[in-house]
Amino acid sequence: MSDALINSLAAAVEARPDDLTLRLHLAEMLVAADRGPEAIGHAAQILAREPGHTGAQQVMSRALGGSTPAVTPQAPSTAPSPPPQAPATETSSPGVATEPPASTPGSATEPPPAPPERPAASGSGIDWAAMEEQFGDMVPPRFARADGEPDPVRGHADRSFDVERSAVTLADVGGMAEVKKRLEVSFLGPLRNPKLRSLFGKSLRGGLLLYGPPGCGKTFLARAVAGEMGAAFISLSITDVLNMWIGSSERNLHDLFESARGHAPCVLFLDEIDALGHKRSQLQSSMRTVVNQLLTELDGVDGGNDGVFVLAATNAPWDVDSALRRPGRLDRTVLVLPPDRPAREAILEYHLRDRPVAGIDLAAVAAATEHYSGADLAHLCETAAEYAMRDSIAAGEVRMISQADMLGAAQEVRPSTDAWFATARNVAMFANESGEYDDLAAYLKKRKIR
Repeated sequence: MSDALINSLAAAVEARPDDLTLRLHLAEMLVAADRGPEAIGHAAQILAREPGHTGAQQVMSRALGGSTPAVTPQAPSTAPSPPPQAPATETSSPGVATEPPASTPGSATEPPPAPPERPAASGSGIDWAAMEEQFGDMVPPRFARADGEPDPVRGHADRSFDVERSAVTLADVGGMAEVKKRLEVSFLGPLRNPKLRSLFGKSLRGGLLLYGPPGCGKTFLARAVAGEMGAAFISLSITDVLNMWIGSSERNLHDLFESARGHAPCVLFLDEIDALGHKRSQLQSSMRTVVNQLLTELDGVDGGNDGVFVLAATNAPWDVDSALRRPGRLDRTVLVLPPDRPAREAILEYHLRDRPVAGIDLAAVAAATEHYSGADLAHLCETAAEYAMRDSIAAGEVRMISQADMLGAAQEVRPSTDAWFATARNVAMFANESGEYDDLAAYLKKRKIR
């Protein structure tokens, strides 16, 4: 068998992974070329999509060294075919616990003793559990889970997520007066006043999209909202959702929202929403279905979202699918800007609280760090501490962190928000037809960034 032809077929399968006919043809050629482990991998992927695929089952059996009764070729079917009624003297597929015959025609040696009895998948004629033990290091184990065991990748349907109780409140958040006001009107106020909420017909469901330069406290603010209302807090990142198996990402997303509904009132925080809810026109089909599932969960079609407040954060709101931002979903948008001077003082004081300091004028340092993000300020304090520690090691005695260390660190650590505003400027000037970035345009005008 020509390796060049097999390599060409493998490249074609990689380009069209959902073409099961092409993948089956490649698996058959690999078996003919005595490359059984590779054929097993391709057959397993076919069976993961269509568990009753007869051709894939035959290739799997041949690759494992067993004999397979001749079966008339037919179109792949999603329903498993009934097991063939084999005569008592016919050799069974490898791994199936059956009573071996006294001798096997055409075999030079006696067959090995039958393994302990295992449950086989209905209609497959193959002991999937035994094959997982033998070939689990070469093939993902999903195809071997037809025996009722939990899915090793996706897990049980009642998958649990980390549900936190935040001790941080909005009082711990410096600045952000406009953001706090929007949160109070949209969710916190109605939650504290149930009678008024009922009078005005205000629902507790809703969503808020926080956007702005990185490191400005969007995640911290989400935790503060949960702590303010005494609600559960669930944080979601893209790694909690995406899975290589078809349908598993959508299932993970559904389980996440079900967990939030079960812990209502709950703040569900979707970090980096532009990665999970990217514009569908720019995505492949597999990711488009994830965005569709997110839209469905935000609508609460299968279960009410009352008591579930969705906070989403992104550095690139212009990459978020427009359907996610329509009324009833993430319908409110708030710009989270770098901290103002009082907020910078509070952030600096927090990061210097447990360090040895002497003679530091926080107001002067805050004045020298305009446009710095909260993360930049934390890094500045870390750098100043390094200066003092370096001198302490050299002198052999402890030297306190001084004003000179802080101002020297401010010269070394530059604000990271400038690059983001350079990108956002183009959006505010040339892609603001609907006025959704008016607050960003006003801030850029105030900073005279043109």
